[in-house]
Amino acid sequence: MKSIIEPFRIKSVEPLHHTTADQRQAFLEQAGYNLFLIEADRILIDLLTDSGTSAMSTAQWAAIMRGDESYAGSPSFYRLERVARELTGFRHIIPAHQGRAAERILFSVLCRKGQVIPSNAHFDTTRANIEFHGARAVDLPSPEAADTQARLPFKGNMDVPALRQLIAREGAGRIPLIMLTITNNSGGGQPVSMANIREVSEVARQNGIPFYLDACRFAENAWFIHRQEPGYEQRTPKQIAQEMFSLADGCTFSAKKDAFANIGGLLCANDDRLAQQEINLLILTEGFPTYGGLAGRDLEAIATGLQEVLDPDYLRYRIASTAYLGRHIADQGVPIVEPPGGHAIYIDAGRMLPHIPKEQFPGQALAVELYRHAGIRSVEIGTLMFGPAARFELLRLAIPRRVYTQSHIDYVVEAILEVNARKEQLRGLKITWEPPFLRHFSARFEPLGR
Repeated sequence: MKSIIEPFRIKSVEPLHHTTADQRQAFLEQAGYNLFLIEADRILIDLLTDSGTSAMSTAQWAAIMRGDESYAGSPSFYRLERVARELTGFRHIIPAHQGRAAERILFSVLCRKGQVIPSNAHFDTTRANIEFHGARAVDLPSPEAADTQARLPFKGNMDVPALRQLIAREGAGRIPLIMLTITNNSGGGQPVSMANIREVSEVARQNGIPFYLDACRFAENAWFIHRQEPGYEQRTPKQIAQEMFSLADGCTFSAKKDAFANIGGLLCANDDRLAQQEINLLILTEGFPTYGGLAGRDLEAIATGLQEVLDPDYLRYRIASTAYLGRHIADQGVPIVEPPGGHAIYIDAGRMLPHIPKEQFPGQALAVELYRHAGIRSVEIGTLMFGPAARFELLRLAIPRRVYTQSHIDYVVEAILEVNARKEQLRGLKITWEPPFLRHFSARFEPLGR
């Protein structure tokens, strides 16, 4: 059958609040046209992020009730450690309060001024943590990713010949680690093939460079490999995930994505000396190694979520429902990053709004208009977020896991098509204030030429 049905039943509901267009205009003005600064109860459909916004299962809520809050040696940690080690194979499982905390610890230990960290595409907090330590984040996306409209599998891959050239040019000694983001968030949520993961791993080992995965959406990536990569049709998502992790020396992981948790993260490693340095820093800034800034109940929720996320029925629904949104707007003329990715749909705002130059932030202009028109919150992925490093001007519609039904997505489709019908009327924005790092979170704007 063609109908997409959620592989779960809803046992608890949360009310949504409708607002008027005039109210939303007032909220935009109060927030300086930055959707991060609008109070959440003024949002109807929140597609700002899929991070920490999932609906937890009955099993997770039950696990929360057995969470042990011991400062040291909590049984909840050891349960999480067993689940994560069995999945990833890494010797050291270090909890942190979220993914960016794991990144900060990793880069604090490994990065020095003047060094270079290559990736298929660094996301915002990863890039900021690297640059904060004086190193340089270098994106090496696959050549196929240059065309947002090309419907090709595994457009999230790293450009391996470019990686080899970078190592030859910079020298392996100036590259403290290689990172590979699965799936590729900055590149439209596109998956990375097992062949590419293996090839990057081989290059890293040949040059004596540690290889790390940014594994926030590892399960979604595993499902794409299962569906699209020859030789993996009969492998389970868990088996595929285990193979991905086996090719790396460690990983950072935000449990707020593919573990359905509302908070939490992991830093995993095989190197004993490096892990001890990371644990020392963890104690200084996050907490004791058996809680890492998390409550025991959070550790329990993450452990359960890591098992649930690999359910084929869930992953089949997750990827199909995201594609449903993408196809329904793309087939009506809205340009998206093709093909639809796993956790989000990315509208190519630069292509949709060619009359708005990148220095006037077409992605942010589209985000503002979508909220003003329909109360939908989204996020710009372009020049505002990445500055000169931006390759495209995108608007991301990130879909929280197990939260919205098909009728909610139909409403989003309708709103986008209505905005697209009068896209020539949209105008850009200019920044009136910005911070030195991660400006998209708190910058303020004013509209141009309205």
